[in-house]
Amino acid sequence: QVQLVESGGGLVQAGDSLRLSCAFSGRTFSTYAMGWFRQAPGKEREFVSAISWTGGITYYADSVKGRFVISRDNAKLTVYLQMNSLKPEDTAVYYCAAQIRRSCSGIACYAQTTGYQFWGQGTQVTVSS
Repeated sequence: QVQLVESGGGLVQAGDSLRLSCAFSGRTFSTYAMGWFRQAPGKEREFVSAISWTGGITYYADSVKGRFVISRDNAKLTVYLQMNSLKPEDTAVYYCAAQIRRSCSGIACYAQTTGYQFWGQGTQVTVSS
């Protein structure tokens, strides 16, 4: 069973930066692609970013492209989401998710919540104006 624990959320002002971390345990980290999703109050959970199991391919939602950077450290069993130039509309609970390696390419393979087998509990990010 995979366990995912997010950290790094908090309250910041518009324009600030935050780095989220997601610690992975329970299985072989390098065989899982990882994703970040977020959910604002009253809204559905939405895709933010994903990274392939090798770390060689990354995907971003249009709303965060150019501001957020996803990365992974397979030695530390951790995936990161560096969030820059934060906006009030980035306010949400951010979830880390793990997807077992599969033969699939393209953002559609990573952008759906149904593609992920394991989820963390989430970390709150609040951006004030």
